[in-house]
Amino acid sequence: MKKLILLLSAAVMLTSCGGKSEEEIAQEQALQDATHQELETAINDRDQLLALVSEISTGMDQIKRLENILSVTNTGLSDETSSQRAQILADIDAIQQTLQQRREQLAQLEARLQKSKINTQQLQSTIATLRGQIETQAADIETLRANLDEANAQIGVLNNAVDSLNTTVQTVTDERNIAQQQAIDTANELNTCYYVVASKSELKQHNVIETGFLRKTKIMEGDFDQSFFVKADKRNLTTIQLHSNKAKLLTNHPQGSYTITEENGQKVLTINYPNSFWSLSNFMVIQID
Repeated sequence: MKKLILLLSAAVMLTSCGGKSEEEIAQEQALQDATHQELETAINDRDQLLALVSEISTGMDQIKRLENILSVTNTGLSDETSSQRAQILADIDAIQQTLQQRREQLAQLEARLQKSKINTQQLQSTIATLRGQIETQAADIETLRANLDEANAQIGVLNNAVDSLNTTVQTVTDERNIAQQQAIDTANELNTCYYVVASKSELKQHNVIETGFLRKTKIMEGDFDQSFFVKADKRNLTTIQLHSNKAKLLTNHPQGSYTITEENGQKVLTINYPNSFWSLSNFMVIQID
């Protein structure tokens, strides 16, 4: 640094004023009048100014990178980008803090250079340019933050819409399931039938039939013991093993809808046409003695 200062001083003293502009002559005069400490301070300030130029250029690159990332993530507003958005917001905050630091640093440099004897129009122009770039970056960052806020708001609206749709779908699904179950229950109820295979005495004991001397057997229609009957499904009940060599169908069922045959000495009831067989009654009574 000292060698640089000595060289600058020597150069000024050896240079003649012939052919120089007024600004150049004034600058050279200022260098001659400046002390070594003033030159050292001025050169240090200049170096800081050049370093600030580089930092601001880097800041522009960072903002451009954030713009590209935000542009990509905005095309797919999904939960997968939430961590990216949080990182972008953190980067924006960091850049804003850095820009404020650069504003303060630039203001300090400008104040010192204004007091310096080597303050030049070129340095002032550089400072003005840097200040403009800092403010441009600040505006860009504010735009990025606004875009991010808008994207987050849009995500919130979409999430609410999705939640509403999910609720609607769940409601419709529940209603459909209820309707399906009701249809199944109704079909099962319509296809429920009851039958009993028992002796005459057992049927009388459970108030299923009524008989008397010289009286025809009568199927009771009132308060008979329904628990005595076997509950079945008309759609599945096709064959009943009667376990007796005698069998009489007491309930009324259309002729031709069933047959009673014998297998290995035991009677077997076969329902050939279920819809017709159960068309008159859902109860079947078979006496086996």
